[in-house]
Amino acid sequence: MSRDRDPRTLRRPARSALIATSATALSLTASGCVVVHGEREILPSTTRAEAAQALQEFTTAYNEADKAYDGTLDADHTTGALADIDSARLKAGKANNPDGNPNHTELKLTDAKFTIPKKAGWPRWFVADAAGNKGGTARWLLVFTRSSLDDPFQVAYLTLVAPDKVPQFKKDADGWAESVPVNSTDLATDPGDLSRTYATYLKSGGETFADGAHTSQWRALREKNGKKPGMVTQYIDEPLTNGDYAPLALRTTDGGALVFFTTRHYEKQTAYAGTSVPAPNKDVLALTKGEIKQSLTMEFVSNEAALDPKGPGKVTILGRIQGLTSAKGS
Repeated sequence: MSRDRDPRTLRRPARSALIATSATALSLTASGCVVVHGEREILPSTTRAEAAQALQEFTTAYNEADKAYDGTLDADHTTGALADIDSARLKAGKANNPDGNPNHTELKLTDAKFTIPKKAGWPRWFVADAAGNKGGTARWLLVFTRSSLDDPFQVAYLTLVAPDKVPQFKKDADGWAESVPVNSTDLATDPGDLSRTYATYLKSGGETFADGAHTSQWRALREKNGKKPGMVTQYIDEPLTNGDYAPLALRTTDGGALVFFTTRHYEKQTAYAGTSVPAPNKDVLALTKGEIKQSLTMEFVSNEAALDPKGPGKVTILGRIQGLTSAKGS
């Protein structure tokens, strides 16, 4: 069920290509002119004040979009996995409630803590860890990213994690965190391979991931739901790793890393001959193309936050948010 299209093109034009340089400084020395390229300098991704402002701007835009069920109101503040999930949610909400969200409640994020890596090159990014008035006691982890100084910070990843599961991050004397390269080989699994490895695990199992709600328990639930009276459900999982779906990782104090990554999932329900697929809810119907007769194929995008330990060990999925992005009946 692989598709060539990029879901982000349904929301807005593709983001600009990575900028070759952010700044160039010239200085005269005894040997001549020396050029210092911004993309090679190891610098904090942003200031703490700018990070706080980006969080506030996102929250304001998110609330406006949720209240009106209008995806254009926060389109400039989301990207990647979150943009796919959020835009589809708002599209379905608008279809079923043209006048806006009758159940809207303002999202309030407090006690915000910012982890800002010091790194070279683009994208520049940081993590906001905040308490929310939704999701119980879970902490909201939001990953803000941008690909040039001309771009605004946008949230690419959003996961909810239990307070006692949020790891401690390695920081230097000035409080800046350490970004982990996606091809790092000192971890149990290279961050750049986690999306593909997770997709493979969901299909075939294995020893890469620790047991939990998003690994062994999810596989068991799928197996249980795979065959029900009158219907068969098939699952296909795909990695998403390019562009705004690229994984991002922060070094933890124990030498491991917290990795944010994205996957795509398909769920196809097929009814036996002479029967029909149970009618889905109105939000699914709002995102469905075609007439549902004997089958319904749903496409989901999921973003995960995982603890990738140093050296041998099992990766732990701390949190996962998944959203329906499209569906097709036949």
